[in-house]
Amino acid sequence: MSSPAEGAERFLASAGFDRGPWLAVAFAGGIAAWFVLARPWQWSAALGVALLVAIAAQALWRGRDDRANLRLAATSLAIVFAVGIATIWLRSETVGAEPLDYPRVERIEARVLERIEQPAEGRVRVVLAYRDAEAGMARKVRVNVPLAADRDGLAEGAVVRLRTRLMPPSPPMLPGAYDFARAAWFQGLAATGSLIGEVEIVEAAPADEGGIARVQRTLAAHVRGQLSGSAGTIAAAFASGDRGSISDADEEAMRDSGLTHLLSISGLHVSAVIAAAYFLAIKLLALWPWLTLRVRLPVLAAAIGAGAGIGYTLLTGAEVPTVRSCIGALLVLIALALGREPLSLRMVAVAAMAVLLMWPESLVGPSFQMSFAAVLAIVALHTSAPVKAFLAPREESWLARVGRRAAMLLAMGFVIEIALMPIVMFHFHRAGLYGALANMIAIPLVTFVSMPAIALALALDLAEAGAPAWWVAGKSLDLLLGIAHFTASQPGSVKLAPQMSLGTIALFVGGGLWLALWRGRARLLGFAPAALATMLLVATPVPDMLISGDGRHVGIAGKGDRLLMLRDTRSGFTRDNLLELAALEDEPVPIEEWPSARCSRDFCTLALERGGRRWALLMARSRDMVEERALAAACDRADIVVADRFLPRSCHPRWLRADRRLLEQTGGLSLYLDEPRIAAVADTQGEHGWWRGEER
Repeated sequence: MSSPAEGAERFLASAGFDRGPWLAVAFAGGIAAWFVLARPWQWSAALGVALLVAIAAQALWRGRDDRANLRLAATSLAIVFAVGIATIWLRSETVGAEPLDYPRVERIEARVLERIEQPAEGRVRVVLAYRDAEAGMARKVRVNVPLAADRDGLAEGAVVRLRTRLMPPSPPMLPGAYDFARAAWFQGLAATGSLIGEVEIVEAAPADEGGIARVQRTLAAHVRGQLSGSAGTIAAAFASGDRGSISDADEEAMRDSGLTHLLSISGLHVSAVIAAAYFLAIKLLALWPWLTLRVRLPVLAAAIGAGAGIGYTLLTGAEVPTVRSCIGALLVLIALALGREPLSLRMVAVAAMAVLLMWPESLVGPSFQMSFAAVLAIVALHTSAPVKAFLAPREESWLARVGRRAAMLLAMGFVIEIALMPIVMFHFHRAGLYGALANMIAIPLVTFVSMPAIALALALDLAEAGAPAWWVAGKSLDLLLGIAHFTASQPGSVKLAPQMSLGTIALFVGGGLWLALWRGRARLLGFAPAALATMLLVATPVPDMLISGDGRHVGIAGKGDRLLMLRDTRSGFTRDNLLELAALEDEPVPIEEWPSARCSRDFCTLALERGGRRWALLMARSRDMVEERALAAACDRADIVVADRFLPRSCHPRWLRADRRLLEQTGGLSLYLDEPRIAAVADTQGEHGWWRGEER
């Protein structure tokens, strides 16, 4: 081991091993390993192996100065990796909520824990806590209440009585789809449901309950009252974090144009609030000579900015991106007050560790990944030697200086877009291609016009003089939405892709971290895994068939640019999942309208040419009983049979029988007929608490 160890030691010394960022990476790696590994014995084994690595490093290289960097790296990273596994395992055991065993209709008396207004969806969501007498335990559930059934007094702290239809949190509909069951597990939700009938207020909410939430709703309502239409809904999101009123069309346009990050209160918004508070404080306090001579104004202004940032974070809901941004901004303020370099990888690492210690499960969500990927890309770009040289002060005209700054802004937009694209495609199976150009206009517009105008308008409203500022805010937000809709409507503005594998996204993330965290030429090695991941992404096959976990919905891709659907559905969620995972954009076609399909009231048959052979499909459309002998004969002629009910054991297709018996174990399926291969939701679930199926 002498030669490899010597080479590793030289590399660590030359490439600039900074423990802070890599410790955050190791902690995140431990959390990720817990999610990827399937069973408790594997989690224990990974934890034990990490600790053995730390012990071995100390035993092998103790007292050897020529192995100091290697010993330090191996020991610290292995221990922190093990701590990451232990942290998420403990978090899962302590906050995870056992889901309901089956759907049910119940009349419950519950206390309102949270009220979430979603007028764009025509509903109010309430999170309730009640005692399940049958199970002998308290449960936390989330219920959708139509706006027509909303009542005065339905607020935090109230006790209500209602009849509701409750469902266990849904697992992913298909492999690669959103896993709501996992999110609900860490939120402590045992079920979700909808109201049946009306809500009865048993006990009104105490006057002192829901303080911040109540202020948030009041502020959002005030903003929407001052600005009507889409501009008012966006302004309410900026002022209070309330996105419930934003229409689906505006949400979709912001997403496809690469501007959806502006709707989530994160670094841009928190930084703007803190920077404005800091700037105003230091300018106004400087007008007081007595204070200027006795107090360090940067320190006092930093404290005022920190207070503004913390208040804004609490007011807007303290979501993960907001907390991360607030922590990062506070570290920047501390650095400025101490005269240190404010923009550093260590600052990002501290913020990441703080968020992961509080919410380790956020690592696997797109919010955390996109937020930190963007910040890491910005810091790595600005701390690189070429960029520092490009931005260094010099004697030049104001036009040249503005040009350099504009070029840097555009370059930063492209770098962020490249850094975020793999993450967006992994989670959402789509990526906006013109986001860098749209952000080049939208970010300065929001930072220097929209948010200051909203803040000024709210301040002037205290004297009922905010109308001019509201007019400016409205026009700027109309322009923002215009940019979003124009960008999203351009040909080729969105690239759809099939589900990326875990290996591919791991290569992208590993390459990006290598590029960002090392110094010198060594960092260029990060392009190798990123290039390999790009090739794997291009070669990722599109599934030929998609079968939902309940067997009701089947999508068949590869018929031109259209997706064939077994059942027509009004559910936008179902249709969007099938289209995105098939990497298709056009409206789906009901299978009975396809010329080569043959459909009766109970079954449809279709033949596909894949992988050099002909595949015969038989798919059930109803749950009506059919003559068993005829069904068995039809199964014998089919390669694949799909049904949303139990099929008799006499049904023996040549390759796959995806009936309720199988789908309850596997969840949704993706079929790749060229190989042939089956991917199931159960393949990525293991024995984690939120999964109720069985591994194959």
